[in-house]
Amino acid sequence: MQVSRRVFLKSGGVAMLGLSSLPAFLERAVAATPTPNRKKLVVLFQRGAADGLNIVVPFAEPNYYKFRPTIAIPEPRRGGEAAAIDLDGFFALHPSLAPLEPLFKQQHLAIVHAAGSPDTTRSHFDAQDFMESGTPGVKSTEDGWLSRALQGQPEPGASPFRAVAMGPNLPRTLRGSVPAIALPDVRQFQVIAQSPVVEGGFEALYAQTVDSVLRGTGTETFEAIDMLRKANPGRFQPENGADYPRSRFGQNLQQIAQLLKADIGLEVSFLDSGGWDNHVNEGGVQGQLANLLRDLGQGLAAFYRDLGDRMENIVVVTMSEFGRTAHENGNRGTDHGHANCMFVMGGGVKGGKVYGRWPGLGPGQLYEGRDLALTTDFRSVLGEVLQRHLGSKDLKTVFPGFDNDPRKFPGLLRA
Repeated sequence: MQVSRRVFLKSGGVAMLGLSSLPAFLERAVAATPTPNRKKLVVLFQRGAADGLNIVVPFAEPNYYKFRPTIAIPEPRRGGEAAAIDLDGFFALHPSLAPLEPLFKQQHLAIVHAAGSPDTTRSHFDAQDFMESGTPGVKSTEDGWLSRALQGQPEPGASPFRAVAMGPNLPRTLRGSVPAIALPDVRQFQVIAQSPVVEGGFEALYAQTVDSVLRGTGTETFEAIDMLRKANPGRFQPENGADYPRSRFGQNLQQIAQLLKADIGLEVSFLDSGGWDNHVNEGGVQGQLANLLRDLGQGLAAFYRDLGDRMENIVVVTMSEFGRTAHENGNRGTDHGHANCMFVMGGGVKGGKVYGRWPGLGPGQLYEGRDLALTTDFRSVLGEVLQRHLGSKDLKTVFPGFDNDPRKFPGLLRA
């Protein structure tokens, strides 16, 4: 009898990378123990530096069209599916984000423009590391801001699924002293009966077969696998007509929704999407960026619709390591820039507004003469979400060296 399984413990997190050929064992009637109706956070990282100026278009800024003669998004007055979607008379959504327009109008979605990391690096690796550690410019930080936020709110006997990242590896954000799980695919951990019951149960089977080098992680990992098996999150199908994209991003969002519905103690979850580094042929209304945004808009809208009333206790926040240049380049793309935009969606969000001071795209207003200048530090956005939504009390520990005075919060959430 063989059990094929790879499990390893890394940086405080259990990463489970595949589970197959498991024998059957006694079915237990007890479902996962329900957890209190607490607040939950979903963090999305857009890797590659998304083009915030074409995501949330400053159509009333004349220089926008001057700088982007072939990839600019037509202003709303042009009308039709090829025009930007007016939000407030100055900013507009890329038309591929049309599924998010109702959420903005219903005040469930807020946007922060000219936001991001104050660090000046144009390196993807360094910028992502700084945003995930929450310490821009400091490479020596060992843990991530999201792990530190959980550490500041200890929870004895917490579910092994308190913190989950969708993917094969634990992201920088969740590395630290608080256990976290990297989950490539919920469906890989649905146990199917294939052989006679093993005497002694699954625990004994695990103890007999796990590699001796990894012994000691067995109990913690077994609890996670067994809890997931009993909860069977895959049984929760999209509700309220929600239609997730078939992409990896869309399916990861759907699986986070399934884990939330399964009520197995999930408090914070992390996922990412790639492909945002569009130096060549970025496109405008159609093209590479438009395709990514179609996926993003459809996915976030499906998540909100799927979870329905549960969204009152959930906030979703997006970020990307930096923005793109204000000018398009000679390859009809954009290069590495500075400030960007962030989305905040969910319960308690004071949506229907684009937050942040707009720095302008005129002479003397661009950062280093080429990029959108930063006026809102991403830590202010995250700090407000952590304090007013999750109840974090010590933001100085979460974001060391940063003055996260509540009086300086953008004002995205109801107090």
